[in-house]
Amino acid sequence: MALVSTATVASSSYHCDPHLFPGARRSWREPRWSRGGAGARLAVLQRAGGGGLAVLERAGAGAGSAVLERAGGAAAAAARREELVPSGNARNSYEVESLIDRLSNLPPRGSIARCLETARHRLTLQDFAAVYREFSRRGDWQRSLRLFKYMQRQSWCRPDEHIHAIVIGVLGRQGPALLDKCLEVFHDLPAESRTALSYTSLIAAYARNALHEEARALLDQMKATGVAPTAATYNTVLAACARATDPPVPFDMLLGLFAEMRHDASPSVRPDLTTYNTLLAAAAVRSLADQSEMLLHTMLEAGVSPDTVSYRHIVDAFASAGNLSRAAELFSEMAATGHTADASAYLGLMEAHTRVGATADAVAVLRQMQADGCAPTAATYRVLLDLYGRQGRFDGVRQLFREMRTAVPPDTATYNVLFRVFGDGGFFKEVVELFHDMLKTGVQPDMVTCENVMAACGHGGLHGDAREVLEYMTREGMVPTADAYTGLVEALGHAAMYEEAYVAFNMMTEIGSLPTLETYNALAFAYARGGLFQEAEAIFSRMSNNAGIQKSKDSFDALIEAYCQGSRLDDAVKAYMEMRKSRFNPDERSLEGVLNAYCIAGVIDESKEQFEELQSSVTMPSVIAYCMMLSLYARNDRWTDAYDLLEEMKTNRASSTHQVIASLIKGEYDDSSNWQMVEYVLENSTMEGCDYSFRFFNALLGVLWWFGQKGRAARVLDQAVKFGLFPELYRDTKLVWSLDVHSLHFRMSMGGALVAVSVWLNKLYDRLVEDEDLPQLASVVVLRGEMEKSTVTRGLPIAKVVYSFLNDTLSASFHFPKWNKGRIICLKSQLKRLQSAVDSSNGSLAAGFVDMTNSRLPAPGSKIYTSEDQLDNGSRHLPDEPLAEEKESELLAL
Repeated sequence: MALVSTATVASSSYHCDPHLFPGARRSWREPRWSRGGAGARLAVLQRAGGGGLAVLERAGAGAGSAVLERAGGAAAAAARREELVPSGNARNSYEVESLIDRLSNLPPRGSIARCLETARHRLTLQDFAAVYREFSRRGDWQRSLRLFKYMQRQSWCRPDEHIHAIVIGVLGRQGPALLDKCLEVFHDLPAESRTALSYTSLIAAYARNALHEEARALLDQMKATGVAPTAATYNTVLAACARATDPPVPFDMLLGLFAEMRHDASPSVRPDLTTYNTLLAAAAVRSLADQSEMLLHTMLEAGVSPDTVSYRHIVDAFASAGNLSRAAELFSEMAATGHTADASAYLGLMEAHTRVGATADAVAVLRQMQADGCAPTAATYRVLLDLYGRQGRFDGVRQLFREMRTAVPPDTATYNVLFRVFGDGGFFKEVVELFHDMLKTGVQPDMVTCENVMAACGHGGLHGDAREVLEYMTREGMVPTADAYTGLVEALGHAAMYEEAYVAFNMMTEIGSLPTLETYNALAFAYARGGLFQEAEAIFSRMSNNAGIQKSKDSFDALIEAYCQGSRLDDAVKAYMEMRKSRFNPDERSLEGVLNAYCIAGVIDESKEQFEELQSSVTMPSVIAYCMMLSLYARNDRWTDAYDLLEEMKTNRASSTHQVIASLIKGEYDDSSNWQMVEYVLENSTMEGCDYSFRFFNALLGVLWWFGQKGRAARVLDQAVKFGLFPELYRDTKLVWSLDVHSLHFRMSMGGALVAVSVWLNKLYDRLVEDEDLPQLASVVVLRGEMEKSTVTRGLPIAKVVYSFLNDTLSASFHFPKWNKGRIICLKSQLKRLQSAVDSSNGSLAAGFVDMTNSRLPAPGSKIYTSEDQLDNGSRHLPDEPLAEEKESELLAL
């Protein structure tokens, strides 16, 4: 297939006066600045020690790499890095190393002659070439030029063409300002001594500085003087022209240069891989898919095998032309003719499909790859695994991973993709299982692996697994990073293990992994969820004063939550206003935090205004926000408003979750078939992470309680416990039967706490009926941290409501002890009285202490929670002193 005409495409702009050198000083002594700026560097003579033509070949490859790197060729960038790195000091002789050191330490007016006195008769021009290569690597053109001028004056080391070419390359890399000096060095070389080596180095200097017209003119001048160019020379000019942008060089002009190369009689001018890659890159930038296809056919006919960069440019050309299907057909045609593309070609095509979200087409490339006889690689599967994960097709991820294991062993990078995909998808336990599978198969985790697993453990509250991963890192000699410790702190915080989280926070400082903003926020959120606002304030004070880190939006969100749960509602609103003053834009999480504060305070107008702002800021308020408002309306007997909002949820066409939760509250999903839909919604909420799950379940438990749906609330709480959300809720030992509603003290916790207390009291009833051995104490934990020591704890809403409910149910059996203000306890003596009462009831309390049946939804206008006997909110039960005098020394140990 003919690619281009055999006629040379010529233009007056690419030809110059035959007397341009050396007389045309206007053009070359005062080079024109191109508005395109200095382009990608062209490596010309970095490895000059290999000899004339070999050096030129390397120079041309480097020149072509500029366009390839600009077009995204990874191989070109790697080639450029290879040329910029010296071959290694180990190859230099002692004399060369000594000379480099002496010249490096030479003051500006120091004598170069003295540096060379001791080694004058032991140095060769090849040794000087090694010195120049080192200075080139450092970008030290001043010393290079001083040494060159000294050599010019000496007969024993007068520079040859090789040295001239190296010095031109060193100067050309410093920008257009030194192009005049490049010309001076070039003209210092006698005309009869100039070969393709020196011309190519000068052409590369101009090409590197985006002066493509001058580079082309130099090529013409070179041929006019009878110096035969090489493929490296043409590649350098091609790269400069292909890179030109202001104005861009027409592609036909590039093909004209290519035609000159193809029809040159000299074998040293035959187009090579660099030539084709340069043209393919130019075609891709210009969206010339047809020209890319013709170049590929010509390339194969010439016996030049495409590499990864070639295929990537071909795919890019078809992608920019919007015709990726033709690229797939082209690869099939190649396979049919015995030129099967390598895996990188299919990988590039697959990535092009993934960039536009074409999953089916990306999978079709995998199947075509297999049909064409090209074995997929781990990188091939990674692209599809990541695509499936971003689209939420987790079953597809699992199925594809199973297929991969039968075709190619997964590597570390593949597991890292899986950890990120499943971690983002909420499959936190599956991440931990995959980590163990990775270790069993002998794949070595890296730091990214451990950080991804720790992040999943943090979001999922898997503190035990997080500790195991941290121990593994220590055993393997890996120093845990701040990100790894942040995952551990977050996991411990979700389990309300505040002391352990603080210990982990301090430990990371001891090993040299300084806490980041994310670490401080993770610890602050741990305190905030438990209402420990004093601890949250302290950690942010430490962050600002000691670490010099300023608060972020998430920091303010943590403070808002801490104040809400600590019943400091005015402070919560102040923190929100401070966030706005700090020019942070509140998101849904921030607005929900303020809504929570208003709802806890029971202010309806402010809550409605905040809910309306939330509606205007997001597409649709979350189920959590709706449940907050429903609970507020119910607690204030605003049943008409509550039912209107409930109907709005149920008729929401955009979210099935809103519809299912509304139907659950109305009691329409109690049968087994519909309850499966409820379980599905509840399980999906856990995939958002522990933080969202806590807020979701507590808001839902609250609205079910205030709507009188106690049976459904108990079922929802049971699901939450099964999901592992409240691991510290129930704790039973021989000494203590304990309920920790503090772990439920997350947003709208009053209703959730009352559900948990009711379920726990009925469990207590069952134990008393079964005549189990009684413990020394039954305890309900309502607060932790510094608030345990304060007497104001009894006046907090959560403590008042729980205390009132316990004593309404069991008639003054529970009280606040002297030794801890965050617990409400029942002593063994009181438990014995309760057991006796249960035994004497003869089964009249068969259902338990609390009736957990579902009530009929109240009619509009009903007064359930705002009647006079309910308005005290439990304060009538609060004693001035404890109801019993226990032995503090005994109970303190418990």
